[in-house]
Amino acid sequence: VAVITTDEPSDDPLAVLRAQHGIEVFRGSALDLLDRHYQAARHFGETEAVVKIPSDCPLIDPAIIDRVLGYFEETQGQYDFVSNLHPATYPDGNDVEVMTFAALETAWRDAQRPLEREHTTPFFWENPDRFRLANVAWETGLDYSMSHRFTIDYPADYDFIKAVYEALYPANPHFGLNDILTLLKQRPDLYALNADLAGVNWYRNHLGELKTVGAGNTKQP
Repeated sequence: VAVITTDEPSDDPLAVLRAQHGIEVFRGSALDLLDRHYQAARHFGETEAVVKIPSDCPLIDPAIIDRVLGYFEETQGQYDFVSNLHPATYPDGNDVEVMTFAALETAWRDAQRPLEREHTTPFFWENPDRFRLANVAWETGLDYSMSHRFTIDYPADYDFIKAVYEALYPANPHFGLNDILTLLKQRPDLYALNADLAGVNWYRNHLGELKTVGAGNTKQP
């Protein structure tokens, strides 16, 4: 497990903190995240698979990571890229993407569009003719991807995540998705903290460029 951050001086404190806690750190481009992930994978030994968890997902449930990675492993090399995002069904902020190192290297070499470099993985899911893709849907059959927001981009998101941690962490530091959903049913005031931002994501800025994402997958803040 490694934290992959930028080489900007503003991220020096993060790198120091992680090193103090014995967590591997790799630093790279602030704008070309595809290059940063590829160089990190090379740095850590070109492992067979790379698992990407965005840093703006502090409420992600480890069980969801295990489920997506488990599917990748169980299918024994049948896929180059497995995620739970295309289409998304889990609450926003439970993003898991698993790719082979070979596929990551191909994307790093061939991706040219700025959005492909900045957002790391669009080159995979925008080119289903070049990569073997699979998606892991939420086993409940529900779709909360546009109604529940567990990611952080805005002050209201911080307020929501802070409130969730304050409510759940003291009694259960290992709380997961079901614990959060139960809490939100009991405390609709917490759900309301950032409910108006549910469905807001980076897709909205690239609808004219993306081939596999439409207006129904995003909204304006």
